[in-house]
Amino acid sequence: MQNLLQSRSKKISDPAGREVEILEDSQALKIAAESGCSVHDVYVEALSLGIYPYRYIRNRETISGEEQLRLSKSCVAVVGAGGLGGQVILLLARVGVGHIVVVDYDRFDETNLNRQALSSQKAIGKSKSEEAVMVVGSINPGVLITPHQVKIDPSNAREVLKGSDVIVDALDNIPARFTIEDASKFMGLPLVHGALAGLEGQLMTVFPDDPGIKRLYGNSAAGGEKSKRPEAVLGVPVLMPSFIATLQATEVLKIILKRGRLFRNVMVHVDLESGKMNEFTFGDSD
Repeated sequence: MQNLLQSRSKKISDPAGREVEILEDSQALKIAAESGCSVHDVYVEALSLGIYPYRYIRNRETISGEEQLRLSKSCVAVVGAGGLGGQVILLLARVGVGHIVVVDYDRFDETNLNRQALSSQKAIGKSKSEEAVMVVGSINPGVLITPHQVKIDPSNAREVLKGSDVIVDALDNIPARFTIEDASKFMGLPLVHGALAGLEGQLMTVFPDDPGIKRLYGNSAAGGEKSKRPEAVLGVPVLMPSFIATLQATEVLKIILKRGRLFRNVMVHVDLESGKMNEFTFGDSD
């Protein structure tokens, strides 16, 4: 494959006028077909040789070539492919995370169209996890998607999430949140939690040794009646899922790239209507 990459790549000037060797998608697709491998493998090999997939050229000054390669080799599990999860999946796919595991048992309906990034009129009635494969494939063929149309529970969580580097909590109920947190702690994986209702939302990153989301929800896994949950009472306009999903995706990148300050042992609360974003830090005794 190396010979193919070197013969099909070309040198261009980037937006700042610097020379860079790139590989266009059209050539990546041809190399994948000729080599009998995935476009994902082509991207990884290209980056290993210092050749940028052209689609990532605008990442270059923020994300180095080595970091782009690390993203391409990483796997992120997104549990929930609705308002939060759909946005997270698309952000991670566009920035270049190489493998995304999508876990969601639900199907799209018309009420999802106001906020869920993977939904469309054509997708109504279709599996959310399977639709993620189609949508991401049309955006970035260099991303592998593993769909699981299952309801996450203690009996399947570890099996479904294995192989991931980071887990994203994009769920809408407390019991399932505790389930994936328990799995993440057992597997030694960081978890990025997000939740929202109306124009308010929250975010916290949890590492295996952290007390975790019990600081937010107590020790009870009771979910309460679905009709009385905050998101049911206050609604979910698209603005808040998009905002919290951006924060979650950024946390994922910081974890994988080992840079920046994480919101660990900190709960970030966002109120878009008042324009406030506050941090609540937990002490060791909390």
